[in-house]
Amino acid sequence: MTLREELEKREYELLAPWACRAAESLGRAEPEEKCGIRTDFQRDRDRIIHSKAFRRLMHKTQVFMAAEGDHYRTRLTHTLEVSQISRTIGRALDLNEDLIEAIAMGHDLGHTPFGHAGEKYLDMIHPGGFSHNVQSLRVVDVLENSHAGRALNLTAEVRDGIINHSGPDIPFTLEGKVVRLSDRIAYINHDIDDAVRAGIIKVSDLPKGPSEFFGSSHGVRIDALVKDVIKSSAGSAEIRQSDRAAELMEELRNFMFREVYDSPLVKQPSEMFKIRHLIESFYSYYLERPELLPSEYGRIVERDGANEAVKDYIAGMTDRYAVSHYEELFVPQSWKI
Repeated sequence: MTLREELEKREYELLAPWACRAAESLGRAEPEEKCGIRTDFQRDRDRIIHSKAFRRLMHKTQVFMAAEGDHYRTRLTHTLEVSQISRTIGRALDLNEDLIEAIAMGHDLGHTPFGHAGEKYLDMIHPGGFSHNVQSLRVVDVLENSHAGRALNLTAEVRDGIINHSGPDIPFTLEGKVVRLSDRIAYINHDIDDAVRAGIIKVSDLPKGPSEFFGSSHGVRIDALVKDVIKSSAGSAEIRQSDRAAELMEELRNFMFREVYDSPLVKQPSEMFKIRHLIESFYSYYLERPELLPSEYGRIVERDGANEAVKDYIAGMTDRYAVSHYEELFVPQSWKI
């Protein structure tokens, strides 16, 4: 018996009856020989972590564009926090932590530079629109290692969890549902922490009901929310919050949209104009000159058209690369002799 088979056997012994087991995976689009030491979900996690798209998350904005300071969240730190929260919940409920971790690590791979502002403006100009969860699936299905012709070839369960971590559809595994809820728990709470650090809000500004129910500090709030999910979901084939916790978390989320996400202090009109202009400039420039895209996008142009290739290229940029590349293309350079 291989180590992988021993791990798969252990899942049957330790996990809840409704947990997803690697040996019962719906499989990959392109069948592969099994790994001798890792389950399919462990293998998916490793492929995601070693991808170029995952490494780029460290230079992609979460909420605060070009924030001064080393302690504001990026897409990478957000991803790690989602993984930690979801694994804690999954472990307590005897679910498959490997599947949870793979989904969590891959859920935001498709985010644009400049956070939701970049997503908004790309959505406005790209035919058919743009959604980061759909793009995240496209990253693992098409864009990563596309020169090899296979991309990451992840299992159906991980792919489902990635595309359905947000949006109208719900993941078909409990593990995917855990990541979907943990994503909300993570971003609401760490964005409160960052907003307080930035001076956008004060802890005393938070709504009274959630503060009294969850607590007023970052760690205490997350602890209360995680324990509520575990208590409400224990012993059942559902992932849920108590009615009161769900109501108060939604109140916190609405507060954050009103006071932070849509605040002119965060979305400064001058900065929003720059981001929109940058995204639109790139899109127009490369749509007229798709042959100037990096060579790996040539296959995308041939298969899916120039619009898709240009969208893929822009969405994959980090904040700092987008700024430097804009200067390279559109800002006149000094004459050199």
